Amino acid sequence: MPNRSVTALLTAVMAVSMAQLFLVGALGPLLVSQAGVPRAVLGWTSTAGFAVAALLSLVAGHWVDRLGARRSVVALVGLAALALALIGLSANTPMLLAALALGGLPQALANPATNKIIMVSVEPGRRGAVTGWKQSGVQLGALAAGLPLAALAAWLGWRGVMWTAAAIAVIIVVWAVRSLPADTTPESIGQAALPRARVGRLAVFSFLLGCGIAAVNTYVTLFGVQELGLAPVVAAWLVAVLGLAGVAGRVGWSRRADRSGRAPAYLTLLAAGACLAALMVGAATWVPAAIWVAAAAIGAFGVAANAVTMVVVISQAHRGAAGRDSARVSAGFFAGFAVGPPAFGALIDLAGYGWGWLLVAAEFAIAAVVALPLRSRT
Repeated sequence: MPNRSVTALLTAVMAVSMAQLFLVGALGPLLVSQAGVPRAVLGWTSTAGFAVAALLSLVAGHWVDRLGARRSVVALVGLAALALALIGLSANTPMLLAALALGGLPQALANPATNKIIMVSVEPGRRGAVTGWKQSGVQLGALAAGLPLAALAAWLGWRGVMWTAAAIAVIIVVWAVRSLPADTTPESIGQAALPRARVGRLAVFSFLLGCGIAAVNTYVTLFGVQELGLAPVVAAWLVAVLGLAGVAGRVGWSRRADRSGRAPAYLTLLAAGACLAALMVGAATWVPAAIWVAAAAIGAFGVAANAVTMVVVISQAHRGAAGRDSARVSAGFFAGFAVGPPAFGALIDLAGYGWGWLLVAAEFAIAAVVALPLRSRT
């Protein structure tokens, strides 16, 4: 399978694996006004999926290493389609949360399965670029949620948008079945090149990164409507801007990190940039135009940092343990996505959005400090 075909397919897989996160964020005002979801509970919609993803990531890597990447990709996209369809059918908040929880399973499988395909199908000199594009699929999903799909809600409603996304996922299932090579005999896991302590530090870094990114994804649209006076559709464009900048950041930083051979050294820089961007979001209360620059900066720095962690794993992990190590790092990221939004929602209900954005900035700042020792071991 040519590199371009692999890249396109894996990008689409990553986009649909986390589509529910960005759709809930982009359609947040409609969920609050039409579906009766309380503002604070909106944060728990992210927790429902990502708590499941974080827990299942502890075993998802083992499943991928044993069952094969192709079977895992087909399964995860099929489950994503089912979860999106059930979200559209939800009649109340508990049903919505249950459907979002089901969506945690494809999220847990996404990074281990796609990283494994890259290690098997792509030559080393091209892996950084393919990884960047693959990880940017998540942000392309954000772009789709914030622009065409959010606009489509004006005609189809939020339920129709979810069903449209489910239909797209079914198309990707067919594409994967027809394109990916059959799985081979499972490899021996052997000894991973990434030491356990190093994987743990990457997981902690990813947890803090996930806390901040998830809070921004979930609440930036609502912040734009409630605090800056933006129309709901216009505010949803903030998610699209974040997504577009995230695509450029993930591709650019991943390629540069891979070619330099010093991928871990980039993590502190990117987390620090995300910290400054979060402070800029808070400053938008006084300078509303800053929100657009801040959303782009969080995509270019914070979102890109997650892709660079995957470059570290792919470049250093043993091929037979790629799924396991990818899953452990992803577990930290998903745990952050589960914890970040509800903490942010509780804080803004108690003290306002200003303190919420300070919390996000602090999470990125601590992540930058956590990554510092990785530089000396490059």
